[in-house]
Amino acid sequence: MAAEQSVTTRERKKWKIDGDEAKASISNNSKQDTRTNLAVPFRGHITGGLHPGRKVVIVGVVDSHPDKFYVALTCGRCTRDGEPPPDVALEMCVCFGGGQHQVLRRACVAGAWSRADSAVPFFPFIPGQPFKMEVQCELGRFRVFVDGQKLFDFQHRVAPLHLVDTLWIKGSIAITKLG
Repeated sequence: MAAEQSVTTRERKKWKIDGDEAKASISNNSKQDTRTNLAVPFRGHITGGLHPGRKVVIVGVVDSHPDKFYVALTCGRCTRDGEPPPDVALEMCVCFGGGQHQVLRRACVAGAWSRADSAVPFFPFIPGQPFKMEVQCELGRFRVFVDGQKLFDFQHRVAPLHLVDTLWIKGSIAITKLG
């Protein structure tokens, strides 16, 4: 996918959720057992939705031979045949293929996808290695950190923020903890 590609409503992709999916309520205070991995693909409810001052923490391990993985914050779960909800506050795609390491992110408002942003100061994901990602919800933007280093800011495009209540994770990673 080109960094500047624009996707229209007619070109909406499907988010396939294969097999059983983990259904968990995540919040700032939730604790997961780090001795077992959570099932990927994962779809979980964010109790009370997002608001400035709240953050989502994902601790995981990149597969040893990764292709890509996705993290998305959406408004609702949507139940139609794997289609994403019409409002996606942030979709992040971490790509490893073809020697091109990219962190693409975009939003979908009322079924129309924005252009993908791709500029990052570094690529923090290493095959076979653990990482800790924090998505901080601030006034006007999401601020994303990986292993304590700021990776990017992403301006809010979906309002109101409390409607952003679902976390989706799929692809070439194992999740060890959510918070």
